[in-house]
Amino acid sequence: MSVVALTMSTDTLTMSAVTLTMSAVTLTMSAVTLTMSTDTLTMSTVTLAMLMKQLVCTP
Repeated sequence: MSVVALTMSTDTLTMSAVTLTMSAVTLTMSAVTLTMSTDTLTMSTVTLAMLMKQLVCTP
């Protein structure tokens, strides 16, 4: 009986570890997506600034 309980406990622990790992991966992916979004926003801002500069400089 104790062997079954031990096996079930180990299974639960393994599942918890897997869930934790998946959560960490999801969090990392979210961070990467956020960084990429920030980069895109920065590039858009730079492009917009350059366009505005061209507009102002053009007589």
